[in-house]
Amino acid sequence: MDPLSDVIALLRPNTAISKPITGRGHWGVRYAAHDAPGFTIILKGECWICLAGQEPLRLQEGAFLLLPSTPAFTLSSKPDVACELRDPVHAPVRHGEQEGEADFESLGGTFRIEPVNAPLLLALLPRMIHIPASEPRSARLGRVIELIAEECAGREPGREMILQRMLEVLLVEALRWRGMALDDAGLLKGMRDPALARVLGAMHADARASWTVAALAKVAGQSRSAFAARFGEVLGCGPIEYLARWRMALAKDALMRGAKTLDRIADEIGYESASAFSTAFRKRLGCPPGKFARIGAVADPA
Repeated sequence: MDPLSDVIALLRPNTAISKPITGRGHWGVRYAAHDAPGFTIILKGECWICLAGQEPLRLQEGAFLLLPSTPAFTLSSKPDVACELRDPVHAPVRHGEQEGEADFESLGGTFRIEPVNAPLLLALLPRMIHIPASEPRSARLGRVIELIAEECAGREPGREMILQRMLEVLLVEALRWRGMALDDAGLLKGMRDPALARVLGAMHADARASWTVAALAKVAGQSRSAFAARFGEVLGCGPIEYLARWRMALAKDALMRGAKTLDRIADEIGYESASAFSTAFRKRLGCPPGKFARIGAVADPA
C-alpha cells in the first residue's frame, strides 16, 4: 500500500452512525464539541454552519462536509437565526416546522477511529473540509455516503467489515481532494512530489530498515543536503523524525492489539532489541510500552 493507505488502515475507522436530517422554515441548533469525526452531504436546499471561533459557512445542495474532530458548532437555516442547544441523537432529526414538506435535507453521520493514533488523522486535516457541490468529487462522496446510510440501516452479515471499508474510502476521497486543493505541508503534499513519494513509499514499505538521510537521498535521486531541505519544507519535519513517528505509530497499534511480544515489535520497526525500543518509546511517549499496552485502548498518554 502507499503511505496514505497505510495511515488510513492504521486508523481503522469503524462504528458508523448515519441519519437523515431535515428542516423547514427558520431554525437553528447548536451542539457542544465531541471527539467523533463527523460528515454530512446536503441533499436538498441549504444551511449555514458555524464552528466555534470561525465565520459562518454556507452549505448548498450537493456539498460535502467532514469534521475530523467535531468542535462546538451551530447549524441553521440562516446565519442570524437564534440557535437552541441540542444533544446529538442517533435517530432522524427534524428542525423547524414539524409539518409540511422539508425544504432542507441532509444525510449526516459520525464514526470512530483508533484513539491511540487519532493524531495521525488530525495532522493530515484542517478543522473542517468543505467540498462544494461544484467539485466533481462531491458527487463521488455523496454516493459513498448513500451506501454507508444503507448499510447502517440494515443488519446484513458482514456489516461491520463493509462499513469499515466504506469509511476508509470516504476518508481517502476527502484526503485526495484536500491534497489537490491546498498547498500546506504534510504527507499529502509529500505524496504529490515524485521524489519524496518514492522516499515515503520506501520508508513505509520497510520501516525496519536502517535508513539514513544519505540512503533516503539516494532513493530520491538528490544530494543529501537538497533532499533534507526539501523533505523538511514539504513534510514539516526531517526524514528521520518522520520515520521515528511512523515507527511509533506502528508500535502503538501493535501494543494496543496485544498480539506481539516487545522483541517482535522492536524487530519489525527497526530496533536492535526490546530494550532499545522500550527506551525510545519511553522517551517519545513518556511511559514504557508495557504501561501503554494496558491503557492504550482507552487513551493515548502522549
